[in-house]
Amino acid sequence: MSWESSLNGRRIEMDGKAKWFRSKAPEEWANLDPKRIPRHVAVIMDGNGRWATKRGLPRSMGHRAAMTALKNTIRMSSDLGMEALTLYAFSTENKKRPAQEVGFLMNLLVEFMAREIDELDENGVRIRIIGHYDELPEKVVACVGEAMERTKDNDGLKLSIALNYGSRLEIADGLKRFGKELLAGEICLEDVNEGTLGRYLDTAGLPDPDLVIRTSGELRISNFLLYQISYAELYFTDTLFPDFGEADYLEALQDYQKRNRRFGGVTEG
Repeated sequence: MSWESSLNGRRIEMDGKAKWFRSKAPEEWANLDPKRIPRHVAVIMDGNGRWATKRGLPRSMGHRAAMTALKNTIRMSSDLGMEALTLYAFSTENKKRPAQEVGFLMNLLVEFMAREIDELDENGVRIRIIGHYDELPEKVVACVGEAMERTKDNDGLKLSIALNYGSRLEIADGLKRFGKELLAGEICLEDVNEGTLGRYLDTAGLPDPDLVIRTSGELRISNFLLYQISYAELYFTDTLFPDFGEADYLEALQDYQKRNRRFGGVTEG
C-alpha cells in the first residue's frame, strides 16, 4: 500500500458541496509508516455526556457535538486506506438511559445517515450494522437497512456500527447458529478449531481488530468485541470523544506503530 494508491480518487467537491474526504494526505501524516497502518481499528466512543455537562449543556448536545469527531474518524480511516473500522455507538446497556436521551440518539443516527450516506457511498464505504439493531425503532431499522443495501457492493472502508450491541450476547447468538448447523449435520465437532466461532459472529469476514481506542479516560472494554480483540493493542486517552480530532487519532496510530506485536512469541533484539 502507498499513500498515492490509498488516497487516489478521493474528491473534495461534488455537486458544489464541500466534502470531508480528502484528495491527498496532509503533511502531518508523514511520520506514519504506510506499511504499518492497522487493517482494522475499533473505537469505543465515550464521553459525550461528560463533554456537555462540563459546558453546562444538556447531554444531548454532547452527542450532537460528537458527530464531527465521528466524521473525522471515518474520513481519516478511509483516507489512510484502512480495511475496516468498527464503532461502538449504542450498547445493549445504553437502553437503560433516560428515554428522552435514547430517543435523541436514535433521531441523531437517522439524521446522520440521511445527511452523510451520499458521501460515504461516493467514497466506497461499505456499511454494516452489528448487534440487535432490529429491536430499535422502526425508522432506525429502515434507515440502516437502506444504508447497508445501498453500500453492499462498495469495496472501500468496511464501516461497522455497533447498535444495540453487546459482545456476550453476540457470542451467545453465534453459539446458537453454530448449534443449529451442528444438529443439522452441516458441521462436525472434528471440524471445530480456534477460529470456528468467529465465522458465526456479527463480524464474520472481517480481520480481527489490530487496535482498540477508548476515549474519555475510562480503562474498560465494556462488553465490546471480546472474542475478536484477543490480540488487539489497546489505547486509552483522556480526551472526550467530541474533542477527539485528527491529531488525537494520529497520536493513537503513532503509538500503535511503536509497539512490538509478538502475538505470544519472541522477537529478536
